[in-house]
Amino acid sequence: QVQLVESGGELVQPGGSLRLSCAASGRTFSGYTVGWFRQAPGKEREFVASMFRWNSGSTQYADSVKGRFTISKDNAKNTVYLQMNSLQPEDTAVYYCAAAARAIWSSQFRADTYDNWGQGTQVTVSS
Repeated sequence: QVQLVESGGELVQPGGSLRLSCAASGRTFSGYTVGWFRQAPGKEREFVASMFRWNSGSTQYADSVKGRFTISKDNAKNTVYLQMNSLQPEDTAVYYCAAAARAIWSSQFRADTYDNWGQGTQVTVSS
């Protein structure tokens, strides 16, 4: 198992940018599929972005964030990032990072694929 700690969420104005971080401890991310999910009040937890099996170089994005968000990693720091640009009020949510030891291509978009979760970090987009 891997422990995940998220940071970077804060209040930002529409059109602004934030970078969220997810640091792993206990073990490295090596071999894991890593995903970002978000949940707004009254909404179901939804897929945002993922990196399939860490070293594959394959990234995927929800249609709602495509072209605005970027998932990336720093191997030396054992950290995953979510760069969020052109933020809009509808992006307001608690953002979670998650890791899965086993995943297939089609399952990386499902929350129930992941068995390691961070505590979440609040992102609020408002003027």
